[in-house]
Amino acid sequence: MQIRQVSAAERADTFFPISTYAFMPSPWEAGAQEKYAQRMRFFETATSLIAEEDGQALAGAAALAMRQNVRGVVQDMAGVFSVVSHPDARRRGYVRQLMTRLLRQTREQGSTVSALYPFRPSFYERFGFVGVPRHRRATFEPEGLKHLLKAELPGEVRRVHMTEGFDDYTALTLRLLGERHGFAVYDEVRAGEFRETPAPWVAIARAGGEVVGAVTYRVDGYGGELVAGDLLATGSLGRALLLQFLARHVDQVAKIVVQIGTDEVPELWGTDFVVTTEGRVDHPRRGGPMVRLLAIEALNGLHTPAELGVTVEVTGDELLAGRYRISGEAGTLAVEESKDEPAATLTCAGLSALAYGVLDPVEVVVRGFGQVDGAAVEALGALFPKQMPYLFANF
Repeated sequence: MQIRQVSAAERADTFFPISTYAFMPSPWEAGAQEKYAQRMRFFETATSLIAEEDGQALAGAAALAMRQNVRGVVQDMAGVFSVVSHPDARRRGYVRQLMTRLLRQTREQGSTVSALYPFRPSFYERFGFVGVPRHRRATFEPEGLKHLLKAELPGEVRRVHMTEGFDDYTALTLRLLGERHGFAVYDEVRAGEFRETPAPWVAIARAGGEVVGAVTYRVDGYGGELVAGDLLATGSLGRALLLQFLARHVDQVAKIVVQIGTDEVPELWGTDFVVTTEGRVDHPRRGGPMVRLLAIEALNGLHTPAELGVTVEVTGDELLAGRYRISGEAGTLAVEESKDEPAATLTCAGLSALAYGVLDPVEVVVRGFGQVDGAAVEALGALFPKQMPYLFANF
């Protein structure tokens, strides 16, 4: 077996048979491979690796060039996808070898963090990944928002196809990239496919001449459901404008389903508002996203309220292993190598959980991601206060 990197053009012959078998109905329809090949121009900046024997691709793993906000700092991110294996090659260690090389290579290419959607989280935990919240789905009747139909809000909402609204939608996501912890976006090459995808509507909310909110959606039929994507807004006005637009479908659809982050509280959108908010995670189709640091330098500049320092040792990970002094000063973190005795010993998953704000030091220990001395519990908790990330982007 050998591992090699393939171009986007080669993906149709290497990735298509194994990835389509893994993720799509099969046998696949005639012409499916040609359609796949036509999409590959949007994957020119992806890093695609295959494991092959005698010229046949038996497994693959790839990463998209993305960016992500981690505690106020926009990092280059490797969005891992297309982790696949031929049935005859499963449980032979090929994917493990591919993932090890992929993470190393994307770090060498400049990525400091990584994220993925797992088929099984315990598998990726071995590579240093830790879970972060999956988006929620709020389901409600539009009747519950009828109070908004009488509200005079200082703004407007325009409905267009994504092909027309792409620039405004993208500009909003780039703004949120700089403002929201955990938010991640594709590079221009990968995002270009969505400009050419006419399927979804997108509602664009404007106020004072600027875009303050957007949501993609489709209507599955009269009396049926309006199914929306992520409810994106810069603040409460953008959210209210979008909800008001959704309320205007009161005599058209019976239900509205919209994706939201963990910081949204739909039950407060109205009085006597009946809503079901669900965060469903199952495997292999709906795994909650996972993240990890690829480089210790990713900690530099992260926002922190603490003015103190602590020495930690990271073990069990070839990319992060070492002893470091992590300090907070003037609202930001700084990290440097240290020879001091560590007050905490952490795995990559443990340090990543602290950096992304999903676990506190006690929870890190309980989860088996490290050992933390008593005094270091308070110090690490102050340096890395809990802050739930919102990972926008599915890949």
